Amino acid sequence: MRVLVTGGAGFIGGNVAIGLAERHRDWDIVALDNLRRRGAELNLPRLRAAGVSFAHGDIRLLEDLLDLAGPFDALLECSAEPSALAGLDGRTDYIVKSNLLGAYNCLELARRHAAYVVFLSTSRVYPIALLRELALRETDTRYELSADQPFVGASSLGIAEQFPLHGARSLYGTTKLAAELLLEEYRAAYGLRAVIDRCGVIAGPWQMGKVDQGVFTYWMLAHHFHRPLQYIGFGGLGKQVRDLLHVEDLLDLLEEQLLDPQHWDGAIVNVGGGRAGSLSLLETTELCAEITGHRVEVSSVAETRAGDVPIYIADCRALGALTEWRPRQSSRQLLVDVHAWICAHESDLAKAL
Repeated sequence: MRVLVTGGAGFIGGNVAIGLAERHRDWDIVALDNLRRRGAELNLPRLRAAGVSFAHGDIRLLEDLLDLAGPFDALLECSAEPSALAGLDGRTDYIVKSNLLGAYNCLELARRHAAYVVFLSTSRVYPIALLRELALRETDTRYELSADQPFVGASSLGIAEQFPLHGARSLYGTTKLAAELLLEEYRAAYGLRAVIDRCGVIAGPWQMGKVDQGVFTYWMLAHHFHRPLQYIGFGGLGKQVRDLLHVEDLLDLLEEQLLDPQHWDGAIVNVGGGRAGSLSLLETTELCAEITGHRVEVSSVAETRAGDVPIYIADCRALGALTEWRPRQSSRQLLVDVHAWICAHESDLAKAL
């Protein structure tokens, strides 16, 4: 099999490209990336060592994709500007062109090669206002979803694919949802085979975490390098919750999807750690302190940022009906793995970040 991984020097794309190359020595894996994000350059030696071919290109430019030597059997679309805050400063060009025009260019390449598409979308397709209206209960360390909810697709288990889609969702979420719709049109018009994975928080080693994207890795980096942190929004209590999934668990699922296009074609599924794999920021602080042996200053900002939500947990029952795959790594193990990676690459990370 010949597989193109877009965003292939990024966190998810790099880990997946390397993992697939190590598991399938007979596959030809090509990683395409524009190296825009700081730290992406650290993945280039890893890609070479795994036997992954690297192409420096930009999915915003169709010619960069068409210049790649083909054909490709599958396209794993991992590229994105993933920040929910992107564009709020009025600079919308990169996120719209990267996430929407880039997706169109990827679909054009897939159509011309009759390639199977595994498209990584996001839980951010679900509208912010509706997620803020969910019925919650508060514990000492977190928010929890109540059993009775005001919307179809919401329950104590999390958010399912039937959750309403009307309303604003950030430019990140909107461009990814628009790309999903475009993909469905390509399936109907051209017989393109594709699966859509609406991923929640993916974390693990080699993630260059920031406050607006990759927050769990960012939290661990701050503890390791003794940097102050803030609980922002929802009263500044640190009780907002996300579920998280180890990138190695995601690799297992993507490998399964690549191996069986007929089974997965047409599926749109939420992918995440579920309630058992969720953490609040407050809980994450305690785990990071325990793992690193360091306590850092954590201040509070009561005002909630635009685009933030108090809780997101993926209800993955639709995914579970299609596969025996389940997450193997606990949230604590994920943070332990991130810390071990930071310790092993401390000097390079200090320079890159």
